[in-house]
Amino acid sequence: MPRCRVNLSTMIFLVILQGAAVVLFCGWYVQLSPCGSAPSHGKVHVLLLSSWRSGSSFLGQVFSQHQSVFYLMEPGWHVWTTLQRPGARALRMAVRDLLRSTFHCDFSTMEAYLPQQHNVSNLFMWSHSRALCSPPACPLTPRTHFSNQTACQLQCSTRGLGGAQRACNTYSHVVLKEVRFFELESLYPLLQDPGLDLRIVHLVRDPRAVMRSREESSKSFTSDSAIVLEQRNVSTADVQYQVMQEICRSHVRIKERALQKPPPFLEGRYKLVRYEDLARNPLDEIGSIYDFVGLEMTSTLKEWIYKVTHGKGKGTKKEAFKITSRNAVDVSQAWRTSLPHSKVRRVQDVCRGAMSMLGYRPVNSDKEQKKLDIDLLVPREPYRFSWLPTKTEPPKIKP
Repeated sequence: MPRCRVNLSTMIFLVILQGAAVVLFCGWYVQLSPCGSAPSHGKVHVLLLSSWRSGSSFLGQVFSQHQSVFYLMEPGWHVWTTLQRPGARALRMAVRDLLRSTFHCDFSTMEAYLPQQHNVSNLFMWSHSRALCSPPACPLTPRTHFSNQTACQLQCSTRGLGGAQRACNTYSHVVLKEVRFFELESLYPLLQDPGLDLRIVHLVRDPRAVMRSREESSKSFTSDSAIVLEQRNVSTADVQYQVMQEICRSHVRIKERALQKPPPFLEGRYKLVRYEDLARNPLDEIGSIYDFVGLEMTSTLKEWIYKVTHGKGKGTKKEAFKITSRNAVDVSQAWRTSLPHSKVRRVQDVCRGAMSMLGYRPVNSDKEQKKLDIDLLVPREPYRFSWLPTKTEPPKIKP
């Protein structure tokens, strides 16, 4: 039987060639696999992307109270309040890197923004996370129960971050709410990370309602507004309008990037949600969001959602981050009777393009503004991801 003799140099060459082929195949697979990556352990990661005073605290609780979700509210707050940088653009990569490590349940990066002696209560709005009030982070609240923020603050505040990190690893979904991104491009590395199955829920709200809510809590936003405006010298009278202009522009940029010729790794990973649609039809809208991220709606969650959206409360500045039982439709319309028409006109001027794209009709007089039977919400087309060859026309505004 003939024997094949292969010299050492030939074998080395074949091994190198085989290794190169494996690397090329893996790279090809990562690019072509669904959602552009091969997530590990089947965990789903959700970024609730919004802006201040847009109803994101409520939608965050819709995620947080689900027994399959580990939720944190605005990790980027720690970056913006710690780093001495001029504006949002300079800070966005640091925020993104903090999100990445947190999605991976690695809290070591978070610790860089906390006091040397820290515990879970040093996390921004930590008690809004049911997971941080439940085992193994804290024994207070069984996972199948809704959390109570007051009780959590009393009994879980001295727990360390080690328990929070262990808890994060035990949930099927990690959801982070963030209001400090003004474009999608800086999030591309997260969308391409093979260890993340990232879905983006983009929550928007009528800019006039946002303006009214911001005015009620204006002092709370002084530092954030300066960062949004890149520390530009802006008169006090103009600050809120220029911030609103930046917020509106960001919603346009994000929606256009996600739905008009998006990169392949964004396919099926973006969902736009209007707060007003949530307010009018909360169960169907939240059911659709749950379907998008792979969560199951339960009867107890349905009951909780109904109660917090059909109460008698109107919402006040003292409840800026507190989720109480309110009439969601009344809250969504409150700007029409409380915001002076002169301010409404100015917001409409600086946000005209965003309002048209997102489906918010302008009002042309104080009388029209206060006539609540006039519907200012353009009916939304059924959501679907699509590849659009050209820029779509904005919704037509009826006179």
